Amino acid sequence: MVQSQSLSTLTICGSVKVSSLLRNRLNSSKASSLIGDRCVSCQFLRKSPSFRSHWKSIKQRNLLRVEARWPFQGGGGEQGLDPSSERSESANEDILIFFFQLDLATRVQYAMNLEQYDIAQQLREKLTEVEEESIRLQEGKRGSSAKSEAQDKGISIIRLRADLQNAIDSEDYGLAAKLRDEISKLEAESLAVSAKALAFEKAEYAFRLGQKLRHKTFGYRAVVCGMDPICCESSSWMEAAEVEKLPRGSNQPFYQVLVDARTHPDLVVAYVAEDNLLAPEKPDKERFDHPYISFLYYGADTAGDFIPVKQLREKYNRSRHEVPFDSQEED
Repeated sequence: MVQSQSLSTLTICGSVKVSSLLRNRLNSSKASSLIGDRCVSCQFLRKSPSFRSHWKSIKQRNLLRVEARWPFQGGGGEQGLDPSSERSESANEDILIFFFQLDLATRVQYAMNLEQYDIAQQLREKLTEVEEESIRLQEGKRGSSAKSEAQDKGISIIRLRADLQNAIDSEDYGLAAKLRDEISKLEAESLAVSAKALAFEKAEYAFRLGQKLRHKTFGYRAVVCGMDPICCESSSWMEAAEVEKLPRGSNQPFYQVLVDARTHPDLVVAYVAEDNLLAPEKPDKERFDHPYISFLYYGADTAGDFIPVKQLREKYNRSRHEVPFDSQEED
């Protein structure tokens, strides 16, 4: 299995760079002929010859842009925050791993089409490794493993209570006091992991995958590409983003969003609380630029929102959204 620490080295390079350890595991003598020497996303992005010049022009336009102030932006200034405070490397990493899975699956099929079955088998084995690691990371993040963790803590509590009773019977009150404190600590931890697992099981979201939104404070346009029922970032990230100052704090849905590159080309992916997002009153059919759009979505629907690929919907267990038919538009 791919080591978890290797995944943290995935970074943005104007495109995406795969971790060196992961690449070493994937680059077998035959399979490397299909994977290539360049990072996986570079191979994907270079399929569009105009990508580099297009991305450069976006940045140049951004430097020349004189933006109107978003009416809610005063709140951000008072808090001393800017859009970069919600930048999330872990969310970006999550998307890159997802893309890596899609890329490997495509290469497996390509090898099969060429009847290169040995290469296809090697790639399939690597794909399995990445999928297993992805599942493990998702379970740790989303609380799927919290149930078993809570059960383990429950068993430990039962054993400690038996030891506590023995300590009391033997009148070893010093040991009894230590055991009582340990039991209290385990009970609190068990309650926390159980609550996290329950939150993921009964999650309700105001927004959906592919929906175009606007940030209440910073005003930028964004598209939903992932979601968690509670904040799954680190405590240091939450402190920097001042999450606890939000009306619902960290115990509310948080969304992985792609940020329009025309206004914020360096933000890439943000992790935003539901409290900080607004759905447009009217369909947003304006142009939206981002390098990840082409592999996360099939395209845009009639309302201007993006249609997530099947694999993305399956990842978050979301059903396909059907745009309501409006007979007046036909007229």
